[in-house]
Amino acid sequence: MDVNGARDARSTKERLVVIGGDAAGMSAASQARRLRGPDELEIVAFERGHFTSFSACGIPYWVGGDVGERDLLIARTPEEHRARGIDLRMRTEVTEIDVAASRVRARDVDSGAESWTSYDKLVITTGARPVRPDMPGADAPGVHGVQTLDDGQALLDSLARARGRRAVVIGAGYIGVEMAESLIKRGYEVTVVNRGREPMSTLDPDMGRLVHRAMSGLGITMVDDAEVTKVLTGDDGRVRAVATADAEYPADVVVLGIGVRPETALARAAGLPLGARGGLLTDRAMRVRGHENIWAGGDCVEVLDLVSGQLRHVPLGTHANKHGQIIGTNAGGGYATFPGVVGTAVSKVCDLEIARTGLREKDARRVGLKFETVTIESTSRAGYYPGASPMTVKMIAERRTGRLLGVQIVGREGAAKRVDIAAVALTAGLTVEQMTTLDLGYAPPFSPVWDPVLVAARKAAAKVRDSTA
Repeated sequence: MDVNGARDARSTKERLVVIGGDAAGMSAASQARRLRGPDELEIVAFERGHFTSFSACGIPYWVGGDVGERDLLIARTPEEHRARGIDLRMRTEVTEIDVAASRVRARDVDSGAESWTSYDKLVITTGARPVRPDMPGADAPGVHGVQTLDDGQALLDSLARARGRRAVVIGAGYIGVEMAESLIKRGYEVTVVNRGREPMSTLDPDMGRLVHRAMSGLGITMVDDAEVTKVLTGDDGRVRAVATADAEYPADVVVLGIGVRPETALARAAGLPLGARGGLLTDRAMRVRGHENIWAGGDCVEVLDLVSGQLRHVPLGTHANKHGQIIGTNAGGGYATFPGVVGTAVSKVCDLEIARTGLREKDARRVGLKFETVTIESTSRAGYYPGASPMTVKMIAERRTGRLLGVQIVGREGAAKRVDIAAVALTAGLTVEQMTTLDLGYAPPFSPVWDPVLVAARKAAAKVRDSTA
C-alpha cells in the first residue's frame, strides 16, 4: 500500500470505506465483517466525532436526568469495533469524495493532517445536522443544537455555566418537545417558540392541540404562530434572550428544536444524486443511484413512503440500523433490500404519550387522495380496571376503498405503542374493514374488550360504507 492509501497492484483484498461511525455506518461495517473475514475484506471507517454507535434519541433523557450517564447511550465503543477487525479512525473527517478515482480525502480533526484512502466499495452515512436558522446571534455561546453526544455534553456544560434558569426552545417538533420536558425536569423556566398553531406538526392540528394542553399543564410557556428573528446577547457575548416580531423572551440557554437536514454537502460536491429534500437517492438495495459500488443509509438519505408512494426524509435510528444491515449484507456479497417506511414515530411529554404512523390529512390531500377521518375516545385498559387512562385515536382511511392511510394516538400509559398495530396494517395494505377482525390480545389490565385502535377502525369502516352508499 502506498502513502496515499492506494493498494499494491498484487493485492486481491477488497477495501470497504465507511464515512460515518454511528448507527447506519457501523451496522454496515459490522454486517459486512460477519459475511467476509479480514483476509477477504479490509474495512476502514472514518468518524469525525468522539463516539460511535450511540443513541441520539436518548440524548434528551440524558439531559433530563432519566439516563444517569452518557456512556449508557453508547452501544459499542471504538475499541469494540476495532476488536472485530474494523479499522476505525476517530476524530477523522472525510472532506472529499473522488468518485472517478475511487478514493476519499480525510483530515485528522486535531492535527489537520490529510491523506487519501482508496476504496473498492464506499458507504456514506453522514447523518443529519440540526437546522440552525440564518439570523443574528444563532451561533452565540449558549445556543445549542442536539444531534450528537458531543452536542449533549456541550448543552449540559452550558446549563452548568448559565447565570439563571430560563430556557427557550425554538421549535416544537420531537426534539423541541422532548428537550422542553428535559429542561423542566432540571428546574428551568421553559418557553417554547413555535412557528405553527400547535406543537408536533407531524400530527394534525386537532391532535397537536392535546399535546399543547399537556405542555401548558407542565408549566411550559407556549408561544405559537411566532418565529424567532434573532438571538440577543449580553456584554459577555452569551445569549440573553430571543426576539420575535412582537416580543423578547429572556433566555440563559437556547435549544434548537426545529428539525434536521440531511448532511449531504460531501455527496453534493462529489456529484452524487440528491432528492428534493437534500437526501441521497438510493435504490432498494441502498445503493446510490447510478453508482454500482457506493451505498448510503441513515439520516442522509431519502426513502420511499409506502403509503403515499413518494420520497421522504425520515431521520430515525430504527431506519438507520436497518439500512446499515442491508448495506453491509450487499457490500459483503449478499443480497438484501429496504422496501420503505410508513412513517411511524412515538414520543412523550412526561406521562403523555404521542404516536403517529402513515399520512396526516394534509399529506393525503397533497398526493391527491380522497379520505374519511374519524376520532374516538377510549381508555388504555378496561374502564373498570384500576389505572385505566383516556386515549384519543384518530384514523384516516381512503374513501371508497377503505384502505388505511394513517393513525395518530395521544394518551397516557399504554397509548403510544398501540400505533404499531396500525403500522403493521399500513405495511400490509389492510383496509379498515379488515382491521376490525384483527385477533388482538385482550385482558382487562391491558385493554378494553374492543381495543381503541379497533374501535377507530370500526367507526372508519362504517364511514367509508356510508360514503359509497
